[in-house]
Amino acid sequence: MNFDRITVEPGRLEGKPTVRGLRMSVETLVRLVAGGWTFDEILSDYPDLELEDIRQALEYAAASTNVHFYSLREPA
Repeated sequence: MNFDRITVEPGRLEGKPTVRGLRMSVETLVRLVAGGWTFDEILSDYPDLELEDIRQALEYAAASTNVHFYSLREPA
């Protein structure tokens, strides 16, 4: 997956992933959606954002939770 709208810069928002270098973190967008905000409400309140920004932020958050655990073999 290509996350061309997600940026990480050490000096911006403490290095958190943001959308296109704006002061809008992926975390904030996920929290807004989880809090029941519609995409239209988010876009209305944050006019610098685009619909694809929200979609990609959610995809990025989902991908970042895709953790695999591997069992180690029992010693002989």
